[in-house]
Amino acid sequence: MASDQDAFDPDRTAVVVVDMQNGFCHPDGSLYAEPSETAIDPVGTLVERASDAGAPVVYTRDVHPPEQFEDAHYYDEFDRWGEHVVEGSWDAELIEDLPTEDADHVVEKHTYDAFYRTDLEGWLDAHGVDDLLICGTLANVCVLHTAGSAGLRDYRPVVIEDALGYITEDHREYAVEHADWLFGETATLEDVAFV
Repeated sequence: MASDQDAFDPDRTAVVVVDMQNGFCHPDGSLYAEPSETAIDPVGTLVERASDAGAPVVYTRDVHPPEQFEDAHYYDEFDRWGEHVVEGSWDAELIEDLPTEDADHVVEKHTYDAFYRTDLEGWLDAHGVDDLLICGTLANVCVLHTAGSAGLRDYRPVVIEDALGYITEDHREYAVEHADWLFGETATLEDVAFV
């Protein structure tokens, strides 16, 4: 758990907003979960707070070319979840309820992990970022895998536990407990302050 005495340096901290897209957060989305829609407001609060402090905000977009898994040996998200956030679709677009037009960077990813075969690490390093405040959806899938991957790369991943989307509450609880125990920290919106 992040200390409530901690304050984040906006020059060395980025907010990473994971997969707040129509497919997950809008009632017409292919993998809609109501808690993902409910996460829009707290995510927006964190983004606004970071922007006001001058900290960069990075959005990730989960995007799958229609043929991505045709030759898969094992990893096949369409088999696991059904077809979702297909490249070029409304489903894959970031939701309109967040100020995505003000994003400092948008990362297009093709797996659960926003670092895997993307430019995220290079962008963060180029901007002197060490600490990541991670929010978005789904808590136990893309948020957790991105946070874990950040920790392995020596970033300080802090999962914002009340700014997460999920399918069931136990999924959120698992992600928060696992993040805190294994590789990072957790905090609530109330805990987040910038120096």
